[in-house]
Amino acid sequence: MIIIRLTVNESKKYEEVEIIINCSHIDKQLERLIKQINQISIALPGIREGRTYSLLVEDVYYIETIDNQTFSYTEKEVYQCDLKLYEIEQKLSKTHFIRISKNLIVNTAHIESVRALFNGKFEAVLTNGEKVIVNRHYVKAFKAKFLS
Repeated sequence: MIIIRLTVNESKKYEEVEIIINCSHIDKQLERLIKQINQISIALPGIREGRTYSLLVEDVYYIETIDNQTFSYTEKEVYQCDLKLYEIEQKLSKTHFIRISKNLIVNTAHIESVRALFNGKFEAVLTNGEKVIVNRHYVKAFKAKFLS
């Protein structure tokens, strides 16, 4: 286990926030921290009721494509997104998001529990109570990301 020492230097001379991590190696704990930091700095466009919003990805539970339209799901709201699922997947590659089926990417930070289903699939229950299915093809990568 790595001991983490945090130093924050606050001054008006700084125009932007810079985070530097000095370490001998990256363990699972540090990897999680890096993903969390990456996730905070990314926003996705979302359209709901004719208005465009900037969604913080940490608030997004999952992203799904239905009939060539992409939707982002937060705890209680659904937003349409003009980006393709593969574009979002690339943008979120260094975060807690992972593809779990051909048409769905989930934020593992919002997963409450997981259970194995028959025929190699998994069911993930999100913190808002929704359930998503991890297809067989994506189980290995999902387990590696979720359990890390």
